Amino acid sequence: MIERDQIFINGKWVPSAGTEVIEVINPVTEEAVVTIPRGTAADVDAAAQAAAAAFPAWSKTTVEERVGFLRKLAELTRDRADEITRAVVSEIGQPYAIAAEAQGSSAVVDLVSLVESLTEITWREQVDHTVVAREPAGVVGAITPWNGPMRMVCMKAGAALAAGCTVVLKGTEVAPLSSFIFAEMVADAGLPDGVFNLVSGTGPEVGEPIVTHPLVDMVSLTGSVRAGRRVMELAARGIKKVALELGGKSANVILEDADLARAIEVGMEDAFRNSGQVCGGLSRVLVPRSRLAEAEEVAVRKAESYVLGDPYDPATTLGPVANIHQRQRIRDYIQSGVDEGVRLLTGGPDAPDGLDRGFFVRPTVFSGDNSSRIAREEIFGPVVVLIPFDDEVDAFRIANDTDYGLAGAIWAGTDDRARALAGKLRAGRIRINGSAVNQRAPHGGFKLSGIGREFGRYGIEEFLEYKSIG
Repeated sequence: MIERDQIFINGKWVPSAGTEVIEVINPVTEEAVVTIPRGTAADVDAAAQAAAAAFPAWSKTTVEERVGFLRKLAELTRDRADEITRAVVSEIGQPYAIAAEAQGSSAVVDLVSLVESLTEITWREQVDHTVVAREPAGVVGAITPWNGPMRMVCMKAGAALAAGCTVVLKGTEVAPLSSFIFAEMVADAGLPDGVFNLVSGTGPEVGEPIVTHPLVDMVSLTGSVRAGRRVMELAARGIKKVALELGGKSANVILEDADLARAIEVGMEDAFRNSGQVCGGLSRVLVPRSRLAEAEEVAVRKAESYVLGDPYDPATTLGPVANIHQRQRIRDYIQSGVDEGVRLLTGGPDAPDGLDRGFFVRPTVFSGDNSSRIAREEIFGPVVVLIPFDDEVDAFRIANDTDYGLAGAIWAGTDDRARALAGKLRAGRIRINGSAVNQRAPHGGFKLSGIGREFGRYGIEEFLEYKSIG
């Protein structure tokens, strides 16, 4: 059992004002593995006071000074990559080999990207007789999710620090170790006292006081639509700037001339990342009606190829979902699909065979249309639905018939053709014929998927304000 009994405020590890703790349950063993302080609004106040006091000096540091800090932070992250990976495995059960890439290595890439991107930003420009400057937004309240615990801390806290803001971070209480490791690395990198502060606790008890605190100028959240609405509601009272990266129900549009088998296999790998607990996962698979039977065969074969089990076993390719509530939620969605008469091709709501412990869910494939709950609502689990279309117009009509707009994919006979059609898809990030996600290009969504962008210079610029002089 790992016991974290302090929080990080004004450059020091100090006791929380709260007297209770939160237990973190390993989703494979169903045993407690970590405890953290159950913080209070008093913790938030101390952290916000420290961040506000540190802001004037930190906001005036040079780009070169902040680049030096971020470089050191990237080196420390690389040095502790195995520790970070093991923390993620213990908290959310992601297979070790996958977590090593998705959390350890990718967090380093994110920080290096911030270093490179800082020099690309236009900090001052002349517009006629006026100088237009870009300045840090102020004290940032960062609230990060459990499905990407280290990367989301780097993407939010790292980008805010790069912009010259100071930070109060509430790391997720479901998978908190990454945020504590990040705080240790910040201290080791020599960041001035008060520039970065870490509190821990639940959303209502710590997250909401961050949003409403008068010294917090901006709030950045990755989470559910419900959480995003609550942040906007509370932030509106203080007219605070918000950045929200929320949910998705992304479409994988596979056109008639595409390589159908590869498109489905690569698309399902995207949808089943982190046991389907990814906001941008391609969970709706749109295929030509004439090729539906072929698509179903490929999708079933792909889903049934996943191996569930011990995350440290190299053979394991799919871990559990994060907690018992998440497992029940996903199983309820699968059952709703069955109850609505959507055709179940493989998987289902029952526990996987041979796994008596752990919060595992069967990789599940449905075939239906775009009207069911499982086609319209974010499930956040290893579930996809195949949806046939009649022609290209019909394909993009279905793809855009959603309340979300975070990500999407287009597969066609050529990259040029797929790119030419990208304007028809209302989503913030679109992959072309299986192209890799570019961590320096913007990530964010339309509609219910959020406000603002992350990654690269776009993520830094989210924490800047314009000032006209002269």
